[in-house]
Amino acid sequence: MTRRVRRKVAKKGKDDAVSLSYLEIEVEDLGLERNGDVDWTSLPDDTVIQLFSCLNYRDRASLSSTCKTWRVLGASQCLWSSLDLRAHKFDTATATSLASRCMYLQKLRFRGAESADAIIHLQAKNLREISGDYCRKITDATLSVIVARHEALESLQLGPDFCERITGDAIKAIALCCPKLKKLRLSGIKDVYADAINALAKHCPTLVDIGFLDCLNVDEAALENVSSVRFLSVAGTSNMKWDVVSHLWHKLPKLIGLDVSRTDIGSAAISRLLSSSLSLKVLCALNCPVLEEETSISTSKTNGKLLLALFSDIFRELSSLFAETSNKGRNMFLDWRCSKNKDKNLNEIMTWLEWILSHTLLRTAESNPQGLDNFWLKQGAALLLSLMQSSQEDVQERAATGLATFVVIDDENASIDRGRAEAVMRDGGIRLLLNLAKSWHEGLQSEAAKALANLSVNANVAKAVAEEGGINILAALARSMNRLVAEEAAGGLWNLSVGEEHKAAIAEAGGVKALVDLIFKWSSGGDGVLERAAGALANLAADDKCSMEVAIVGGVHALVMLARNCKFEGVQEQAARALANLASHGDSNSNNAAVGQEVGALEALVQLTRSPHEGVRQEAAGALWNLSFDDRNREAIAAAGGVEALVTLAQSCSNASPGLQERAAGALWGLSVSEANSIAIGREGGVAPLIALARSDAEDVHETAAGALWNLAFNHSNALRIVEEGGVPALVHLCSSSLSKMARFMAALALAYMFDGRIDEFAPMSSSSESTSKSVSLDGARRMALKHIEAFIRTFSNPQAFAAAAASSAPAALAQVTEKARIQEAGHLRCSGAEIGRFVSMLRNSSSILKACAAFALLQFTIPGGRHAVHHASLMQGGGAARVLRAAAAAATSPIEAKIFARIVLRNLEHHHQVEPSI
Repeated sequence: MTRRVRRKVAKKGKDDAVSLSYLEIEVEDLGLERNGDVDWTSLPDDTVIQLFSCLNYRDRASLSSTCKTWRVLGASQCLWSSLDLRAHKFDTATATSLASRCMYLQKLRFRGAESADAIIHLQAKNLREISGDYCRKITDATLSVIVARHEALESLQLGPDFCERITGDAIKAIALCCPKLKKLRLSGIKDVYADAINALAKHCPTLVDIGFLDCLNVDEAALENVSSVRFLSVAGTSNMKWDVVSHLWHKLPKLIGLDVSRTDIGSAAISRLLSSSLSLKVLCALNCPVLEEETSISTSKTNGKLLLALFSDIFRELSSLFAETSNKGRNMFLDWRCSKNKDKNLNEIMTWLEWILSHTLLRTAESNPQGLDNFWLKQGAALLLSLMQSSQEDVQERAATGLATFVVIDDENASIDRGRAEAVMRDGGIRLLLNLAKSWHEGLQSEAAKALANLSVNANVAKAVAEEGGINILAALARSMNRLVAEEAAGGLWNLSVGEEHKAAIAEAGGVKALVDLIFKWSSGGDGVLERAAGALANLAADDKCSMEVAIVGGVHALVMLARNCKFEGVQEQAARALANLASHGDSNSNNAAVGQEVGALEALVQLTRSPHEGVRQEAAGALWNLSFDDRNREAIAAAGGVEALVTLAQSCSNASPGLQERAAGALWGLSVSEANSIAIGREGGVAPLIALARSDAEDVHETAAGALWNLAFNHSNALRIVEEGGVPALVHLCSSSLSKMARFMAALALAYMFDGRIDEFAPMSSSSESTSKSVSLDGARRMALKHIEAFIRTFSNPQAFAAAAASSAPAALAQVTEKARIQEAGHLRCSGAEIGRFVSMLRNSSSILKACAAFALLQFTIPGGRHAVHHASLMQGGGAARVLRAAAAAATSPIEAKIFARIVLRNLEHHHQVEPSI
């Protein structure tokens, strides 16, 4: 139920990065380095045992097999008193292999039903504590077998997710099998009935801590019979009869801590419990809506007992437990941990409070109720940061998870609350989280990395994380052999890589290689880690230098592998986005060609355009668009069925997001640069959907649709199709009304292609009446097109500047016209020799409007500083364009726009040293 935002230094077979860094420091300190090598076998036994204690059980067992001495030391009782199996696959085979080491195992943490089934095969009869999560599928039978094999059990905790298949029958089995039980905390039981509770009262005389959390029904009256209980929590439990509770539970003789948080308890029951119980010291009622709506209770009238509620000052209330005045304020928990107080009762209360507060704050953050902003900013964030420093590992984990969760306000859009995130930063939370991330405990590493990832969505927090050294820490964690740790670290790098200023630092920290290695390491069965790694690589690939680093370390192959083989849409989307960004750098590096040459890359992307998920289709189309800028890729995409797939995509996205529409039209634009592809697009029915996209309300879609139609209109058959499909009004509308200058420009060029006379030359022969009808239709369309082309050209003309340029050949006069006429983005367009030749020919057209349009277009393509200006100038030299330009500039019948623009083009050619200076 945790909410996330979707942003080893050893060779394979060695221990993980954090452990090795510690090992290196210790070896240096011990002076065991000789001639650059380390004699590990000469380490003292105590040192080896200490180092082993810092490893997870898999690495510990692996190192124990290296030599006889280490095998003996690796089996030491002290190394196997505690096991945390949550991050690893733990089944019967694994349990059997570990059984010989678990004779003295006392504490076990596991995750999931399969792990629960395997516990008995550890043969750890001396187990004292069992803690499990992801327990939804654990059954009464499994739990009964576990407790029957572990009669010495003193603590059993299952949660915080709901134990949906566990009933009161299993609780009875616990009571019968575990007479030494001291602590029982279960979450999400449907019915904790009286017989089960009475069995606990009868058979577990030392049971002092009970938690029935988020249960559906709990027999309130039966709990009165558990006279040994000192701490009781029913947080989140529904259907409680509070009148019964208030009249019975105050009779519990040893009850000192009661937690009713997240329930519908009211002020009357609270007041009766506080006034009637002789032993009660602390009553926690956080996030109880009924209580908070009532104003009849006050924290100052609680008979000296502590009431912790959202409306109380929790730190001040807790400080009243201490006699010393130093234990005041937000450092109260830290002061208590550092004190030499030997009050056993107080320590038990504080330990219990840490646990129930961390649990309630996490659950509250997960449900994200409205109206708690003030609480989170004034108390909640500070409480979570205090609890992160607990000596209880599970409290630390929940506090870190709570920080990761409470800042999130919208999971789908990956948005966080800025005030909450910056409150964590102001209170020193970033440094605390980074310290946790450097812990030996992988559970803490994972939850701290998750919190850092979510917080880093905020740019200010991301900057603080980077400044505190967080990028190096997350890059190291991304190398972890623990998938959960690596997944959250990759998520942190994903969010940090959004900031341009962090990308180089991630690469320098080895983050790029770590992310690529993650894809190979978890290529199957790790959708979460794969999505985060691919997402981070996608962000990094947008940077030119980082994109080259991605390619160097094998990123192209890794991402194509994901695009080809992974079936999870999140991974597919990020892999396609990463490939799109890798291919987006044009001539600055060779990644575009490299992606196209990777086996199966283009076929996979074409296939992804057929995905049922819009995000996948969008990113795949974007990748094909970028890849189509390479000549070989363009033809290879077509050969892989790209034309048909993209036309189908364009036909289906009339109601899709602007992003998908832009990329679908953009990919067709890219493919249509090739005349063969342009013809194929027309034959496949690509004209109609592009006309429909040209009518979009989105400016970016205007540009790509107009660009594609411009390319298609070069071919006479496509030009006729555009007319017949109603494309002229759509292009006229773009030419006159779009907010994008580029869309208006390309729409004008498409119209110019359509009506420069070619369409008449190649129009099919027909009957006399049909010919007359088509002629009338074409004439009307031509008049409409020319009228709007002329209006478009005039928007870039200045009568005074034109008059000055006509009267003088001074560079300043022409420069003024150029500045007014320039369309900045047009400098990125690259035209073929045939296209340049078409515009040069258009300078001889009988239409003065088309002459002006052609001169205007050539001006845009040759302006000095344009990306392809030199290329275009070279093509014009080879085509003898200078002579035609001079003729157009001198012709008495040419409009003034054509004359001035032609003169400017001539000057541009002179600038590029392609023609001799004109006289």
